[in-house]
Amino acid sequence: MRASGFILLVAALGSAPAACRIEGGAPVAGADTIPGVETQVARMLERSAGAWNRGDLDGFMDDYLRSPTTTYIGSSGRVAGWEAIRARYAPLFQAGALRDSLRFEEVAARPLGEDHALATARFVLFRKGVVTGSGPFTLVLWRTDEGWRIVHDQSASDPPDGPAAEQDSTSRADGSSG
Repeated sequence: MRASGFILLVAALGSAPAACRIEGGAPVAGADTIPGVETQVARMLERSAGAWNRGDLDGFMDDYLRSPTTTYIGSSGRVAGWEAIRARYAPLFQAGALRDSLRFEEVAARPLGEDHALATARFVLFRKGVVTGSGPFTLVLWRTDEGWRIVHDQSASDPPDGPAAEQDSTSRADGSSG
């Protein structure tokens, strides 16, 4: 009896890792089915660039979730909270501040469940048709009643010898210097 009990215990323990193993494969049913998520995010970014180009700080910041847990990471480090992120951008929107025009390229987005998405893209800053700064960024978004809102933004700058070799650190969307 003891031997058979021991054998059952060994058999049960031997199969436990297989039952607990995380396998790759298809996402959970419904997790990749937010209709038009990439189009919605691309439109959001178009509005954001329009606000930036008009000098509308509040319009630009409208895409960020108004929360103390919203975060931004750039070359100057981590900024936590909507108010702090707004304060970070505010000098670029003051009268007379040098702020190049902004556009977004290579926008891609995918759902991370029913109400969250991950987006990647590139920001491009330009003046008189000349690129002054650019780089990739990643956004984590949350779908609210008002639409998609950024809960995390991590931006990087292309290296000086990359796509935007002539960089002006006073007008970088990510606040970094070349």
